[in-house]
This record gives sequence, C-alpha cells and structure tokens, in this order.
Amino acid sequence: MSERASTPQQLTEVFRQVDQLIALALRLAEENRSLRTSQEQLMAERANLLAKNEQARSRVEAMINRLKSLEQNG
Repeated sequence: MSERASTPQQLTEVFRQVDQLIALALRLAEENRSLRTSQEQLMAERANLLAKNEQARSRVEAMINRLKSLEQNG
C-alpha cells in the first residue's frame, strides 16, 4: 500500500522534472538560435574585414610599385 500512496507524489515529481526538461530545452534552443545569429554576423564581419585587408594590401603594393617606378625614372 505504501507504493500506491507514493504514486501521486512520484507522478508529481516526474511531471516537475519533465517541465524542467522542457524549460531547459526551450532555453537551449533560444541560446542556440542566438549563437547561430552571432556566428553569422561575425562571419559576415570577418569577410568584410578580409575584403578591406585585401584592398589595403593592393593599395600598398600599388604605392610600392609607383615608388619603385619613380625611383627608376629619377
């Protein structure tokens, strides 16, 4: 009989744990969504910075070539 008396309490505990797991799953899903968004933004920013770096490198190379050309002509 003691098992029957504890069954409603056990069910209540199981339901509480299930509710906690659902809340955790929802929180993790939201965190995952947020992290994915951040990752996408960081990847876009990185691509932009790489493009700017490449432009700067090209400009510096062009300046060096112009200086070398001026040096040879002067």
